[in-house]
Amino acid sequence: MRVGILGGTFDPVHTGHLIVAEQAREALALDLVLFLPAGDPWRKTNRAITPAQHRLAMLRIAVDGNEAFGISDVELRAGGPSYTADTLESLAGERLDDEFCFILGADALADLPNWHEPERIVRHAVLAVAPREMQELNATVLNLPGLQARVRPFDVPRIDISSTDIRARVAAGRSVRYLVPPRVEAYIAAHGLYAGASPSAAGGGSGAGG
Repeated sequence: MRVGILGGTFDPVHTGHLIVAEQAREALALDLVLFLPAGDPWRKTNRAITPAQHRLAMLRIAVDGNEAFGISDVELRAGGPSYTADTLESLAGERLDDEFCFILGADALADLPNWHEPERIVRHAVLAVAPREMQELNATVLNLPGLQARVRPFDVPRIDISSTDIRARVAAGRSVRYLVPPRVEAYIAAHGLYAGASPSAAGGGSGAGG
């Protein structure tokens, strides 16, 4: 089975995440896309992240009804700082017959040398790169062993939606309709998430970042 992995804090999951996942599924002929909510991202230890049970619940709502989308809670179960290299090894141990595509943006790929043991990431997964204004990679990135042969670019419509902006909108009492799935919007309201909170206090990109 060809499995795409889309990591992030998903704080909250939004329409942009779902579009990226669907475009990757189609372009790379993936059988399944697993959303991978981060437990304790090591590069965001200075930020307060919404408790895992809420982020996981919103993800379950967002992917409900799509048989090609799933969720892995491997990082949430592990506890402590989470590293993509360790996560991919854990998934490889659980899913012995699967081939992995790790989905990330060109900006995240350019930052890959700063991640924890990036050579292990390349060893366990093809890198499915969504070229958000595709940029030239610096020499440090290209020098990672085996990287060039492991990159699979795919096109994604430009989507200017971010979890940071959504949190800011909720905190300011503004609408997030159509930025998140309707039931996710209802969940945020029902649980009072992000209201009155500093919008930059929680992580919320669409990449795992480590």
